[in-house]
Amino acid sequence: MLPSESPFAELETSFPSKFGILQNDRMTPVPRSLSVSLLVSLIAVLNPVSGQSPPSTQHTERPTPPTRDPHSPGYVTAKELPDGSNPPANADGNFIIGPTHDVPPETSAPLQRNQDGIPRGTVIEFTMNSSDSKIYPGIARDPNTFGTTDPADPAKLLVTTSHPAPYTRKVTVYVPKQYVPGTVAPFIVGADGPDPLLFSTLDTLIAQRKVPVMIAVSIGNGGGDAQGSERGLEYDTMSGAYAEFVENEVLPLVETQAHVKLTKDPNGRATMGGSSGGSCALIMAWYHPELYHRVLTYSGTFVNQQWPYNPQTPHGAWEFHEHLIPGSPAKPIRIWMEGGDRDFLNPNVMRDNMHDWVLANERMASVLAAKRYHYQFIFARNAGHVDRAVKQQTLPGALQYIWQDYPSPAVQ
Repeated sequence: MLPSESPFAELETSFPSKFGILQNDRMTPVPRSLSVSLLVSLIAVLNPVSGQSPPSTQHTERPTPPTRDPHSPGYVTAKELPDGSNPPANADGNFIIGPTHDVPPETSAPLQRNQDGIPRGTVIEFTMNSSDSKIYPGIARDPNTFGTTDPADPAKLLVTTSHPAPYTRKVTVYVPKQYVPGTVAPFIVGADGPDPLLFSTLDTLIAQRKVPVMIAVSIGNGGGDAQGSERGLEYDTMSGAYAEFVENEVLPLVETQAHVKLTKDPNGRATMGGSSGGSCALIMAWYHPELYHRVLTYSGTFVNQQWPYNPQTPHGAWEFHEHLIPGSPAKPIRIWMEGGDRDFLNPNVMRDNMHDWVLANERMASVLAAKRYHYQFIFARNAGHVDRAVKQQTLPGALQYIWQDYPSPAVQ
């Protein structure tokens, strides 16, 4: 989810508190006339009429999400780390990182890394068309529309403005310099591609023999965001459909276009994503653990954002920590998660109390611990939704964590 996307993207808008806007733990007074104007504008944004476009002259800035305290009641107990540091790459559990997010050498710019003699991998890109997909022929939601709450169920959103629509997507494949042609390699699949930061980080970690020699497959989404969009359908649907799309329609093309061989061993396969791409990463492994055992998420959208409605998982990805993980035997999944203290908090049109991204990730950590999963959860101070500075700081350790028990990590 990028700041430049639709004002309805990810349902992230938060309410101001009466006549002030909560920013940096302090309440900034707002004049009464401005408060009324602001609240009227917010109501127009947060409660849109399906199919009706707001006047083009109106523009409302999103209020800053409140800064959450990692020691809040109901949050998991976590170890506070010195500012600027990361947890050990082999440590399970919950950690709090400080507000300073320095860029480590592993995620430095490619030109700088070239000066250090680090081999750079090759990047191959190709395009996929919706007309060639049997699983995702394509949908889109009309511009400036969203949905309305079902009068009989505040946790169910009705979207009437979604319709068939074509799309194209880019697939970007990173092949490390150390890959031996013809050999079978482990790999990581990422959402919302391309992801140059992932590629450059793998360059360094592979050269340092801290992770396996792996292929990275970075898949662009089909467009739009949230309910009624192609991206929302792909990433927020609680089913095995997206993993099946990747397995049957994407990976064969990756092998052909990039001239690589990908392992079939689920222990050598990882998923990765941020926001709805993060929930998608877990959805892939959850519904198809025979395909994926390793998951890496930033600001995972473990909230009620699934569409179309599914009575088997009526609360979307919120079901992970509400019912699915607590009520199921532990699956062979190792997971790394991150959430920021200023991550989304949205009392949206649904009023379902299932749209707090921080609380959702805290609850995920709690149920994973109760089921004795191998997981590491990072609560990042001074961090927004899928915060790039936090990703730069933590990605090397996150990759090492999810791959730590993979055999033969040495470079060829």
